[in-house]
Amino acid sequence: MIEDNRLTSHRESEPEKKVLYVVATPIGNLNDISIRALNILKNVSCIACEDTRNTGKLLKHFQISNKLISFHQHNSFQKLDYLASKLKDGDSVALVTDAGMPLISDPGEILVKKIRELNLDVVCIPGPCAALTALVSSGISTSKFTFYGFLPKISKERSSILMMISKSRFSSIVYESPKRIIRLLKELSIYCGGKRNIALLKELTKKHEQNFGHNIDDVLKKLDKVELKGEYTLVIAGNNEPMLNDLISNESLRKDLIDLMKAGLSHSSAANFLSKKSNKTKSEIYRLIIKKDLE
Repeated sequence: MIEDNRLTSHRESEPEKKVLYVVATPIGNLNDISIRALNILKNVSCIACEDTRNTGKLLKHFQISNKLISFHQHNSFQKLDYLASKLKDGDSVALVTDAGMPLISDPGEILVKKIRELNLDVVCIPGPCAALTALVSSGISTSKFTFYGFLPKISKERSSILMMISKSRFSSIVYESPKRIIRLLKELSIYCGGKRNIALLKELTKKHEQNFGHNIDDVLKKLDKVELKGEYTLVIAGNNEPMLNDLISNESLRKDLIDLMKAGLSHSSAANFLSKKSNKTKSEIYRLIIKKDLE
């Protein structure tokens, strides 16, 4: 029999010294962890993790005992030199997040950058990722997409990203908490229109996994009837519709203008956005509020 080299391990002695292993862990279903990941977690010198309690539960389930080092957004810069020194001294270190692939919406990026700058090896142990899991099961185009993670809370920055999503021709992927998912969907309804195709997935790979669709208005109605729990991943279809034409009424544009300003855009920025969306001049839209107030 001819051996297929694509299916053989090229690192028989893992974990190796002076290597940072970026290890993906399950996002819900514990059966999704790989044999290779378990070997790394069991045998590295230590594990840098977002929350020692969460990672501790994972290790206990698989009967693994290893040293855990807290590494999260509030202490990551303080721990960089310590972890780098351990690797330089010949240790092997695994980096994990609470769930899924490290560096995706967590502080691991600065550690990987630091280790690369020291010319030490970084090896990824691939596995689950909520963004890709949601995308491939969404029914929305997977060929090109942009991942935004959790949107910023600051109004101006948030509005800027929402505007990018509304105009993008590619699929967009966003994470959101149950406390803010309704707000996000309402904002997207303003920016993208209520008929924009989306897929909202919650509790991915878990027993109560759910998938809501098919457009923003439909999903908002469905969420009225369910208890908002768990983490949400939202996939938004690209903007493949032609720009709206002059049949859009001034009253409709005026309402959109007010809604955008309430969402945090300045009068000028909101008018500029609607100008591109409706093919009307910016000055026409800018005057809609002023004109109404004078009537």
